[in-house]
Amino acid sequence: MQPLDNIRVLDLSRVYAAPAGSMMLADLGAEVIRVEHPNGSDSMRDWGPFLNDQSTYYLCANRNKKSITIDLKTHEDREKFKELVKDADIILENFKTGDMARMGLSYEELKKVNPRIIYCAVTGFGQTGPLAYEPGFDPVIQAMSGLMHVTGATEGEATRVGVPIADILTSHYVVIGILAALRMRDLTGEGQFIDLALLDVQMCSLANVASAFLNTGFASERLGNRHNNVAPYQVFNCADGPLMICVGTDGQFLKFCVMIEREEWANDARFISNTMRKQNEAELVKLITDITMTKTRKEWIALLQQYKIPGGRVNTIAEALEQPQFIARDMIGEIEHEQYGKLKFVKNPLKFSNLNIQYKFAPPILGEHTSEFQKSSLRK
Repeated sequence: MQPLDNIRVLDLSRVYAAPAGSMMLADLGAEVIRVEHPNGSDSMRDWGPFLNDQSTYYLCANRNKKSITIDLKTHEDREKFKELVKDADIILENFKTGDMARMGLSYEELKKVNPRIIYCAVTGFGQTGPLAYEPGFDPVIQAMSGLMHVTGATEGEATRVGVPIADILTSHYVVIGILAALRMRDLTGEGQFIDLALLDVQMCSLANVASAFLNTGFASERLGNRHNNVAPYQVFNCADGPLMICVGTDGQFLKFCVMIEREEWANDARFISNTMRKQNEAELVKLITDITMTKTRKEWIALLQQYKIPGGRVNTIAEALEQPQFIARDMIGEIEHEQYGKLKFVKNPLKFSNLNIQYKFAPPILGEHTSEFQKSSLRK
């Protein structure tokens, strides 16, 4: 038994933000049916590298799903889709604003077919506003949201995050929004339209950076690996490579001074408070670096753990996936598909005491389950 058993999702979405959200719903037991054009509608299938001709990008967002092909531009297939809607709980799509309406498949039309339907539309800029009809990809959203302005080296160019962070965060809001709508439907019996925009999500995710500007006018700038408000809180070079050290409070700084055998710094007027440390950050960082270069990262990590100060290696992807903590958490899974073989993946991070996460199906090839639904007349 899983929490979303008997919940059916019609997933018309492509690329990452919405598909990753429906994958999380599938992990929790929902039946997720990818609905694609017979020629394929997800460009992510074409992005390498590939595992036995299957895109590893596509594979990372589509486990536990089924795939059927329908051409929504034809009247016949639109009627087939409406038959599916009758028994569905959720529709998820990320077409450009207005595309579904032009095909006669808007929320207003589909709720006539099923008044309990929950319809989640994910777009770059939302259903309203001057950019509502414009496409919005993750790097564009990172740029427009101001995220790139605060990411990168101080003297370098504005830099995007190394993963599609706007898409990733939006996928989480897909799940939150749909679960909230399901709960509301439990209470009222009514469905819901969810208008979710990548730009809105990324702006919301500016968190303390947005709060500082809105309330004080403080404008954050690119600081590389330093923190806008806290010091010392950055990467330091050690004898064998970089190490992230985060001294977040005055109490931690006192322990840090003891750890590096510089107890006098705790009473030094330049460093006595976080405000003063931030004002004298360049001098403090140079002094600390002279010390961190005398030991390896392993030696420093042992001391940081002893003094309960947050710190960790700056790992490569290979090192991160192989680190003992990640392995101990049993976070790498394997699933097999008869056509492209064994797939490794990072598991869902949710760990419940008594709530089942399952990995039933490998990501489907295009149209893999079409015949299954044709045989059942597209009904449960």
